[in-house]
Amino acid sequence: MGYRHTKEEILEGALAAAFDEGLSQLTFGRLAKRLGVSDRIVVYYFPTKDDLISEVLVGVGMRLQATLAASLSEPVADHAELVRAVWPVLARPDADPVFALFFEAGGLAAAGREPYQALVPMLVTGWIEWAGGFLRGPASRRQSEAAAAIAMIDGLLLLRQLGGAETADTAARRLGVLGRRSAT
Repeated sequence: MGYRHTKEEILEGALAAAFDEGLSQLTFGRLAKRLGVSDRIVVYYFPTKDDLISEVLVGVGMRLQATLAASLSEPVADHAELVRAVWPVLARPDADPVFALFFEAGGLAAAGREPYQALVPMLVTGWIEWAGGFLRGPASRRQSEAAAAIAMIDGLLLLRQLGGAETADTAARRLGVLGRRSAT
């Protein structure tokens, strides 16, 4: 019997393909060719493209959360403190590909493309809920502070993607997220 690929191996290959070529280019055929397997193996683990895209986006989110958790060792008071804590990690060049995928998914959702239109709002809600866990205070306040933090973070990251690191750092300094020195 030949080598059997695991779901984790296929998912890692799909993540690598998405980072290299973008979500819109991720297909069963391209992924199978990249991995040197039959597309039936990919379909075995991910019966629909929606399943594959969903798992890729969850995988990206899990990597991001693991990276950010180290910068949030204890709860913070408000959205500004949360953004100050995570911006140095988010403003690194190695985080750029993660957010390029996130913004690509957001653009596809805004254009009405499925599964992105269904998945991205859930990802944003999950991102806010996750961030709320690092804030002090009553639940309703934590959620509103987390939403404010995510709005700032996503705005700065979009500016970083489109205008460059220097532009985003300038805005971050003006917003009080950065001191005088750049995070990049």
